[in-house]
Amino acid sequence: NGCQADWMCLLANTRRDGPPHKTKSLICLPPKTPGVTVARSIKKMGHHSSDTAQFFFEDVRVPAKNIIGEEGMGFIYQMLQFQEERLAAAINSVPMMDRIIQETMDYCRQRKVFGAPLIQNQVIQFRLAELQTEVECLRALCYRAAGLMMEGENVTLLASMAKLKCGRLLREVADSCLQYWGGMGYSHEMLVSRSFRDARLLSIAGGADEVMLTIIAKMTGSADK
Repeated sequence: NGCQADWMCLLANTRRDGPPHKTKSLICLPPKTPGVTVARSIKKMGHHSSDTAQFFFEDVRVPAKNIIGEEGMGFIYQMLQFQEERLAAAINSVPMMDRIIQETMDYCRQRKVFGAPLIQNQVIQFRLAELQTEVECLRALCYRAAGLMMEGENVTLLASMAKLKCGRLLREVADSCLQYWGGMGYSHEMLVSRSFRDARLLSIAGGADEVMLTIIAKMTGSADK
């Protein structure tokens, strides 16, 4: 929402010397600050309801009070909040998958082919059953991770697993369910079509699948730390 935001949380270098992870700070920056230019709104494959902007900065000055937390700790703050962000992404994906599957089931009950509802095809019944089972597994993982987080435990491993799984599973659910909608599923007006496009971002934003796999491999011992 960069084109309409009242402020941005900017990660910027505020020190010239020191290790890279201690030279950055988080800064609260209003986009209307002199020197800040919104260059364009980027056209995306999905998530059309939230614009993504390209910014240019030239001789931008902000008061020191706009720094969030301690100066030089921005990168560390960013890494710490990733666990909550990744777990939240997984949790938010579950009801979306529930809805896609339920709407597909309802559609297959009322859509008739050769005089019989689509839902009577066992291949559709079995596929929807498989997807629901996978979603329940992810839901259980999210509950476990959230419970441990509330107890103050480090949930980096579980959050990374949930983030990896949710991106892949949402794509699988959207792709499989879209097939049963036929030509209607290919139209923009259908939720399953939007989900098919939006789902791709989950395996990129907030930490790509490859980053999640690296974390999981290191924390489970299959890769050197």
